[in-house]
Amino acid sequence: MKLSAVLLAAGLSRRYGSDKLLAEVDGVPLYRRAFAALPAALFSRAAVVGRCPEVLEAAEGAGYLPILNPRPQEGQSVSIRLGLSAVEADSDAVLFSVCDQPWLSRESVEGLIAAWREAPDRITALSWDGKRGNPVIFPRKYYAELSSLTGDVGGGRVIRAHPDALRLAEALSPRELQDLDVPLG
Repeated sequence: MKLSAVLLAAGLSRRYGSDKLLAEVDGVPLYRRAFAALPAALFSRAAVVGRCPEVLEAAEGAGYLPILNPRPQEGQSVSIRLGLSAVEADSDAVLFSVCDQPWLSRESVEGLIAAWREAPDRITALSWDGKRGNPVIFPRKYYAELSSLTGDVGGGRVIRAHPDALRLAEALSPRELQDLDVPLG
């Protein structure tokens, strides 16, 4: 089974006040922390959908297909559609991940992938204590629904439409599911 990945990196960081993906946590920019937790080598094809030239240039250097989102103000659905169209031909499923979870670990991502491989027809999400988080893996049968999303909505809409299809894979720590919406400190 071929698994691709799409890293969503085109958000406008309105609550943060500046491009948060360039912000450093323990001396490492958020986008580089995402690349380390989700290395392109884990996937048959991997893409980063972004708006920042620095992030897109680094993505290419890290083995990702860089995709410019020219309309980030239209919401997350644009990035989902752009990323999915770039990887869908080479995949049986796609992992979508945000890039603002600074404590996400490669080990938890690998556990998520292993859980999906046990039930490849299910939507599989990283979780903590039974609460769904990100990243999430969507099998091919959900591509049409993901492609039809509009506005500032993500895959949660598809998950809510198919609650019985959801399978959870526990992260190694609850901190891994935390995203960074405001500067640390």
